[in-house]
Amino acid sequence: MEEERLELRALREELIRAGYEYYVLDAPTMSDYDYDRKYRRLEKLEAAFPEEITPDSPTQRVGGKPLESFSQVTHQVPLESLQDVFDFDELAAFDERVQDAVSGAVYMVEPKVDGLSVALEYENGLFVRGATRGDGQVGEDVTENLRTIRSIPMRLTDAPARLIVRGEVFMPKKVFHALNEERENLGQALFANPRNAAAGSLRQLDPKIAASRRLDIMVFNVQWAEGKTFETHGETLAYLKEKGFKVIPHWPCSTVEQITERISQIGENREQFQFDIDGAVVKVDSLEQRRELGSTAKFPRWAAAYKYPPEEKPSRVVDIVIQVGRTGVLTPKAVLEPVRLAGTTVTNATLHNQDFISEKDIRIGDTVMVRKAGEIIPEILSVVMEKRPEGTEPYHIPSVCPVCGAPVERDEDGAHIRCTGAECPAQLLRSIAHFASRDAMDIDGCGPAVVENLVNAGLVKTPGDLYFLQEEDVAKLDRMGKRSAHKLLASIEKSKSQDLARLIYAFGIRQVGQKTGKVLAARFRTLEALEHATLEELVAVEDMGEITARSVLEWMASEQSRHLMARIREAGVNTEAAEQGGDQRFAGKTFVLTGTLTRFTRSEATALIEERGGKASGSVSKKTSYVVAGEAAGSKLRKANDLGIPVLTEDEFLEMMQ
Repeated sequence: MEEERLELRALREELIRAGYEYYVLDAPTMSDYDYDRKYRRLEKLEAAFPEEITPDSPTQRVGGKPLESFSQVTHQVPLESLQDVFDFDELAAFDERVQDAVSGAVYMVEPKVDGLSVALEYENGLFVRGATRGDGQVGEDVTENLRTIRSIPMRLTDAPARLIVRGEVFMPKKVFHALNEERENLGQALFANPRNAAAGSLRQLDPKIAASRRLDIMVFNVQWAEGKTFETHGETLAYLKEKGFKVIPHWPCSTVEQITERISQIGENREQFQFDIDGAVVKVDSLEQRRELGSTAKFPRWAAAYKYPPEEKPSRVVDIVIQVGRTGVLTPKAVLEPVRLAGTTVTNATLHNQDFISEKDIRIGDTVMVRKAGEIIPEILSVVMEKRPEGTEPYHIPSVCPVCGAPVERDEDGAHIRCTGAECPAQLLRSIAHFASRDAMDIDGCGPAVVENLVNAGLVKTPGDLYFLQEEDVAKLDRMGKRSAHKLLASIEKSKSQDLARLIYAFGIRQVGQKTGKVLAARFRTLEALEHATLEELVAVEDMGEITARSVLEWMASEQSRHLMARIREAGVNTEAAEQGGDQRFAGKTFVLTGTLTRFTRSEATALIEERGGKASGSVSKKTSYVVAGEAAGSKLRKANDLGIPVLTEDEFLEMMQ
């Protein structure tokens, strides 16, 4: 037993070191295979000896229980913002003010990471708390989410009794593009840019979601170091690097000419950074001179943030092509003559939708002004009308899908134009991933990566093809094998018995979510009856508006939809609703779940309620019958008490289910 304890401790230290080499130094010495194998061994040992689990163990980075809300944190040292300068003349004026106050100032120049600023707090070398900048004085406690960032050390050696450092959390460019691709496959809204993605991820109430986003951090300042003194900013950065932090790239500069040259170099090479930048930061290096310079009511006088001006250059629209996204949206794209912008060569720009094209009157052959929005996405600002060639025609998006030929339709509530084809090849990955998802047909092991594997191999061309897969064909795919193939096909077979409500939702009909799928299944009872429903019958369904009713009607009438339903029936998939009756003790009752639930997940609780005829809601109102309150229940519990609504503990809720 003592040997296993010693093995656990040695293994923990080995994996901590390996994580530092991989995530901070970017110089791994351990293979992914060996890391995963040793990580699993550590998990097993910690399960046997839970008293040996330490806060800095690699196993503690996976994310804890979901939170009800974030608590506020008052920063011991304010997290100040910086004064922006927008050209080199303003930068020279900044240098002149500094030199007048403290002659001989030397500067440090750093790229300005476009992310979310945070403070990390350590006590006796252990990471104890992390908070967002907020308004600089008060931020939010996001400790559990920060624990999931692998480049943040959980333990420091030979550290002060109290240490506070400041850094910028960001989402690496590669992770951002992979995340958006996955969200597109699932038909989810895309993140606009890495900064929004990072901010949204860091403020997730469920740390496991934050962990899945693979955030990173660059540390750039010592806010507080009890009993430790430094003379320069450069010394603090060296100290932070020595302690195991990933430190911002930085360059010393003695003159304003050197500063402008370095800023230009950072701008020209911005694509080489793993993070997006929105400028460069210039800081006085001497900490004593910083104290002399002090701060205004808003900004420190010893630093400035240079903002790169957006480059605007002319180019010619060679063509306009239509891309069909995995959610069926037709997106027009301008093919441009190559133009150099913000360090990269731009050859195309999104035109968003028909309204954007019509508003700017963009035509093939036009000369247009182009820039990179937020230094990332190429966009067309305007047409140079005096250079428009004769004979150009206004451009209109086609009325049929360029991929499958199905009719297109414009969203009732927006500017998007969508393909209506249920089996459109352009939407295939998204359609199948949604069909197999947990809330739809719940095919275990059929996530986006497996779906892409199946599609690329030509084994599935519609969601219905999943039911005709052969085990030997699946086993030949990369990263599958006989055992994985067998498990996947067993899960597909099991999904044939799912209720009609799940099948309706799995079809991915626009405007039809899980709740609507259940309502339609309860009303029409069979897929055949739903196929032959009239507009009047659909509109008469509870909570069914005319837009949703027409969407269902049009989907059912589509040739591709009819083919998909035929394949479903041919495979023997259940197309009938479960028999009504049985336990209806909660018919007409509405439950609201709040707080951190430990005895069951919210999905499991919802299923228990619905199986007994009740309904689960996300908000408390006078119509609410019961509120089930877990740990750290917040505003919903307070509202329930104010309205006099019965509040149940988890144990009381389970007793009601018996």
